[in-house]
Amino acid sequence: MKFDRLKTLLSSLDPRLYQIASLSALILYGLAFLHFDISLWQIVVTLSAALLTQYASTRYFQVPTFDPKSALISGLSLCLLLRTNDLAVAALAAVIAIGSKFVLRWNGKHLFNPTNLALVAILAGSLGWISPGQWGQVAWFGFLIACLGSLVVTRAARADVTFAFLIFYLGLLLARALWLGDPLTIPLHQIESGALLIFAFFMISDPKTTPDSRAGRIVFALCVTVTALYMQFGLFRPNGPLWGLIACSPFVPLLDRLVPGSRYEWSRPSGGPISVRTPDAIPVSVVVPSPKEVLMTRSLVLVLTFLTGLLAWSGSASAFCGFYVAKADTKLFNKASEVAIVRHDDKTVITMANDFKGDVKEFAMVVPVPTVLEKDQIHIGDAAVLRHLADYSAPRLVEYFDQNPCLRYQFEEQKLGALQDRLPASAAARERGKALGVTIEAQYTVGEYDILILSAKESAGLETWLTENGYRIPTGASSVLKSYLKQGMKFFVAKVNLGEQAKLGLTHLRPLQIVFESPKFMLPIRLGTVNADGAQELFIYFLTKQGRVETTNYRTVRLPEAQEIPLYVKDQFGDFYRDLFTQQVKRESERGVFLEYAWDMTWCDPCAANPLSTEELRSLGVFWQEPAGRIGKGLPMAHNVFLTRLHVRYDQAHFPEDLLFQETTDRSNFQARYILRHPWTGQDECPAAIAYRQQLRERYEKEAQTLAHLTGWNIDDIRKRMHLTALPVAEEKKWYQRLWAD
Repeated sequence: MKFDRLKTLLSSLDPRLYQIASLSALILYGLAFLHFDISLWQIVVTLSAALLTQYASTRYFQVPTFDPKSALISGLSLCLLLRTNDLAVAALAAVIAIGSKFVLRWNGKHLFNPTNLALVAILAGSLGWISPGQWGQVAWFGFLIACLGSLVVTRAARADVTFAFLIFYLGLLLARALWLGDPLTIPLHQIESGALLIFAFFMISDPKTTPDSRAGRIVFALCVTVTALYMQFGLFRPNGPLWGLIACSPFVPLLDRLVPGSRYEWSRPSGGPISVRTPDAIPVSVVVPSPKEVLMTRSLVLVLTFLTGLLAWSGSASAFCGFYVAKADTKLFNKASEVAIVRHDDKTVITMANDFKGDVKEFAMVVPVPTVLEKDQIHIGDAAVLRHLADYSAPRLVEYFDQNPCLRYQFEEQKLGALQDRLPASAAARERGKALGVTIEAQYTVGEYDILILSAKESAGLETWLTENGYRIPTGASSVLKSYLKQGMKFFVAKVNLGEQAKLGLTHLRPLQIVFESPKFMLPIRLGTVNADGAQELFIYFLTKQGRVETTNYRTVRLPEAQEIPLYVKDQFGDFYRDLFTQQVKRESERGVFLEYAWDMTWCDPCAANPLSTEELRSLGVFWQEPAGRIGKGLPMAHNVFLTRLHVRYDQAHFPEDLLFQETTDRSNFQARYILRHPWTGQDECPAAIAYRQQLRERYEKEAQTLAHLTGWNIDDIRKRMHLTALPVAEEKKWYQRLWAD
């Protein structure tokens, strides 16, 4: 009997209450476990702006009742998806979303999904960004979203459009994979996206912006799917579903006219919809809530406010000021390659270096490129500049020294600044290539490298031609080559010209640089995973004009930073960082891309190396940087150059798809920085000194536990290295013992 009553109660509630609860749970999960890059102030500002806009619009359009539920849904959705460092932008997005419900209407319905319109407006204005990879690809979490979303769409009677969209989307991804010859792990990876499921269950299912009839909704879902995939794979824009929905929404009135159906209302037994008219004669459906629902809505708002207050309670972060001690460079990792990517608009400059060891006769580089490269689009880079870039952005160890707690004055913190004969392809090779369907589009000798730009009709023929001409490529690479060929890509192929290398007197391989224009912002890694002997390390340095770069098809994770660790780690920082990184890789199920550094190139604090000079930046391809100009003696003038350093450990099983990127407007500074804190060792006996000594053992224990958590090292071994068991327990002297103390 009680169960039946509960079931009746739940079925009588407004479906929007379920949606508010689901979105709130997702935000709390993201903040607590996924470390969403969103501040509590942004959440407060977004929800406040949404509710205030809803209230003001209700009064202006003379709607009888203020209903906060729709405003909360839009505000919570914006909190889940929109990322910005400007609170004014967060407020603007909320105003656009809520205001559009009252202004952009057709025949009593919203013309656009409010959240979708606000997000697209912010993206189009480059005022913020969306991180589609923030959810990762954890299967059980996707199932959680699906369950919560199913609850919402079932109560809202719009499950058909959600499941139609997902079926069409997965079906077309599978068809594309079969056409390209890709393994099924790639479309499955693409569908395992929390952002995609949130879109399907919480955005496209909005009953106020979807067609009235079921047939119309299915056609609408197909149109959105096709447009989304065209935006994603044709125009190479991330967040394809958002662009697809905004492009197809204006056609909903046409579908309603061609395939009419019953208009959806937020109806409940306790209160039916009331038809009112706004001053511009646009009908608006309003529901008068029952006292029970008013109570539930108010309770929900109070709970959200309480939880927000709990989350807002946090300790303050320590300042960046410190003395640089050591860095964790790329040499710590085996099989490590380094790539520097300079990008603005569609213009791209890539510098490629690797740790090839062995006979240079065995060296070969095969890189898919979007277009045929001219000779002046290929250049030899300076390995020293790339090393400087790596040193400048490396994870670092810094030292702090505790001050005398008895001192009555405070030292002003100061930032530590560190600114002070060509061999043409034979006719036989060309004829053989022609027989295999391979065309040599261009051929150059650049420095010590022989360069070919190849196109091909068949991947098997390309693989055969490369093997016959001395290019060592992994066995079984044909399927990967086929996928790139189907996408219209060419191949940049390089091997060492021994004669030119001898003339230049070189004993090492210098980095290669290529320049091109393409809307594709990606890095092909699949060829490197074919028959690879274990996981490989890749360091990617992005130099951009706008802000930080992140991956869109894998989760970008900030490494732990500003952690205090025991003093003895100073002598083994390399081992510490290598084990820390391995632990982080495991915690992300070996699918994460890790942020090690993000900083404006004009300065650093503390500096592992001096910032790059203007000339060095231009040598890497920073084409918007002026070639000359310095601010004072020896100070580089690097305006509008933002550096992002990503580190990824990848293999075929966990990274089936090439890395896709987007540049964000985030210019906040981040560095993987670890702290050694030296204790004060004076003999003063003031109360502050006594309290200081008493908390030292607790601090040391915390440092030991932090080190064990970060690296997986044995906690008992750490305590022994720190000599924690030998430390005396500080006891406070009695008052009379301190009375005549010297």
